[in-house]
Amino acid sequence: MPFRVVVTVSAKADIQEAYLWIADQSRDAAEQWLEGLIQEIDILKTAPARCPLAPESDVFDKPIRQLLYGKRRGVYRILFLIQADEVLVLHVRHAARDVLQA
Repeated sequence: MPFRVVVTVSAKADIQEAYLWIADQSRDAAEQWLEGLIQEIDILKTAPARCPLAPESDVFDKPIRQLLYGKRRGVYRILFLIQADEVLVLHVRHAARDVLQA
């Protein structure tokens, strides 16, 4: 049974911010990045529990997981929570950024 994936408002804002930053360098690269990110998020419909716990799981009281997307210096962490038959994408953050705090 596939999970329903819900991208939160905060995750959408993160995605828009990253897209605009990448687009400042190259509109084509930003389009490719966004297309790939959407495909990666779509993968969460099947077996999201295969992804490891994020470091944020130690800080928050819920098991936050992460899916890495990108290469080399362009790696982003897709942070999400599994609730029953739903996957909530909470944030999309560049891997170089500090871990979220409570």
